[in-house]
Amino acid sequence: MLTGKQLNDIKALQEVCENEGGFQLKLNFDMLKNREENNKEDFFHYEDERLVGFLGSYGFGNKVELCGMVHPDYRRRGIFSRLLQMGLVEAENQNRKTVLLNAPTDSQSAKAFLKNIPCTFSVAEYQMKWQKTELIEDPAVTLRPSFSNDDREAEIQLEVLGFGLNESEAREMNQRIREISSDQRLIIEANGITAGKMRVSETNGEAWIYGFAIFPELRGKGIGRKALSKVVKMEDQKGLPIFLEVEAKNAHALGLYESCGFRSYHSQDYYEYLK
Repeated sequence: MLTGKQLNDIKALQEVCENEGGFQLKLNFDMLKNREENNKEDFFHYEDERLVGFLGSYGFGNKVELCGMVHPDYRRRGIFSRLLQMGLVEAENQNRKTVLLNAPTDSQSAKAFLKNIPCTFSVAEYQMKWQKTELIEDPAVTLRPSFSNDDREAEIQLEVLGFGLNESEAREMNQRIREISSDQRLIIEANGITAGKMRVSETNGEAWIYGFAIFPELRGKGIGRKALSKVVKMEDQKGLPIFLEVEAKNAHALGLYESCGFRSYHSQDYYEYLK
């Protein structure tokens, strides 16, 4: 579990790095704020009581994403190499099968560093922000909180079918989210039948949509668009800007989000580490 000082130190370093580089880092503060006490997931480098290097580790099933930064004045001293090595060792200890190194697409310093790392480009991910547009209304598609065992089983199966996790990984992730996350877990129903799920995180005056999935046999019927429209309207009425993320190669999801008014404003690149 990270202390308030550590979180503030990370934010301060992030601001310096982003202002200098003209990009945005994906440090997942919703996860940083809810770290489990006994897990080693974050790595720090302080000099003269000042945080100048940080690496965060974010596990998703059998995968782990690593994202970090070093203060511009302290680069080319091997700090990030040491942090990365610690992150890779811990990923090995946790038996993660795939390690993804996350870097902002526009970060030239990250690209220069990755040239010397055994890795290969995997996928690009867009961050998208909702722009006001007309939304579809359909009372046959509804959202409600997830609360029953049947809801939990549906969430697990949707993780397997929608995101490629195996059942054990999906159960582990679902349990962790329930234990440490304050996200709204929503079940999508169409004509009274469970059709899908999503999570909504309200953090720092922003709403982020995660884990959005529809059962394969119900796709192509407009359910996803109507459910997304409903949650967007719900968050917009609270006065919150609304964001989500999508892989660039997922053309169907990208088209769905754009049809509901989401526009890409930033991207992240993921490189698979070659062990």
